[in-house]
Amino acid sequence: MGQPTSAKNAADGRAFLVLEDGSVVEGEAFGCPGTAYGELVFTTGMTGYQESLTDPSFHGQVLLFTYPMIGNYGVNADDWESDKVWPRAVVVREWCRQPSHRKSTKTLHDLLVEQKVPGIAGVDTRALTLRIREKGCLRCFVTHDASQVPALQAKVASMPSVEVANLAGEASVQRTLRYGKNAKGELKDGSPADAKAYTVAVIDTGIKRNILRNLVRRFNVLHLPWNAKASDIEGKADCLFIANGPGDPAHPDIGTFTLPTLRTVSEKLPTFGICYGNQLVSLAWGAKTKKMKFGHRGANIPTRDEFTGIVRITSQNHGFHVDADSVKGTGLVVWEKCPNDGVVEAVRHERLPIFTMQYHPEASPGPWDSNHFFDQFLLMVEQVKKGQWKAGQFPKVGGAH
Repeated sequence: MGQPTSAKNAADGRAFLVLEDGSVVEGEAFGCPGTAYGELVFTTGMTGYQESLTDPSFHGQVLLFTYPMIGNYGVNADDWESDKVWPRAVVVREWCRQPSHRKSTKTLHDLLVEQKVPGIAGVDTRALTLRIREKGCLRCFVTHDASQVPALQAKVASMPSVEVANLAGEASVQRTLRYGKNAKGELKDGSPADAKAYTVAVIDTGIKRNILRNLVRRFNVLHLPWNAKASDIEGKADCLFIANGPGDPAHPDIGTFTLPTLRTVSEKLPTFGICYGNQLVSLAWGAKTKKMKFGHRGANIPTRDEFTGIVRITSQNHGFHVDADSVKGTGLVVWEKCPNDGVVEAVRHERLPIFTMQYHPEASPGPWDSNHFFDQFLLMVEQVKKGQWKAGQFPKVGGAH
């Protein structure tokens, strides 16, 4: 067993969740004392809270965990998906004061204190989840200062949506990186890459480390900021990857910089997109996106292949989706949908080597039903480079169809 940090310094006072519908929920303060504003969303994952907290796709949001106890196996040095905690605040039913795991080095409370993120515990997360499902994602404040509650209650309904900001741009790297996987399994700029046959250009809109790790196992990686130009890619890479990320895919900044690059490069190079990347590729080819009422966030969400009927259980984290009707006439076809609500889960091009998915095939956390799509991407690139690619005939790898 590891030696988790003592919880004796946990906050002892009250915390308040102030919602845009005018209600105030009182609970126990934990994490860093303070006040934070964001969009209240819920995730249904039973494990993987550290990966969720460090997923840039949660930038701008207040994250509610539906599982009743969070932090029971502590926080470790390995399960970081980025360099920081991205949710602006955290809501739980109960946080574990004495975690038990051989790799644990600190408690959830300690992590939030270090990252300057406030939390609220001791609230009815099931009731809050039902409220979000009924009313949609809610603007909210989390505060540890009772004196601020009346002012925040009067203010919250007039606060702008968090998505008016270019959240993907804020979550992106700001300079070009090149790297491979070093002996310690770390991703570092300038670390020597293995002699891979092909180079993938990765447009970063808030990418997770385990997506990068999956790419580095198969390609040399050219890691680019969100506003990279086509000239930064053409002649320097054999294929294109577009990442997950936070915010509105139709944000004006994305439309000005990212979409033109995607359209230009994807017409020439094999292209793979995940999550936010699914939406951006669809937008680049003329489809439209819509905001969902409460999104898909969890590690047990099904998808169904529209061509084969195969169902996969997937890890997802998104609040926007591709409008199925708008895909018609773009050159793209709807590949997979969610059987629960009909949301588009994957698209591919009728003739070009382009495919995308709304879910996370790298999991982290979640099932590995879809991990083979990274191999499918590599095989597709090989076929294109060798002149063996046949329009519309996607290679089958490890159950991929």
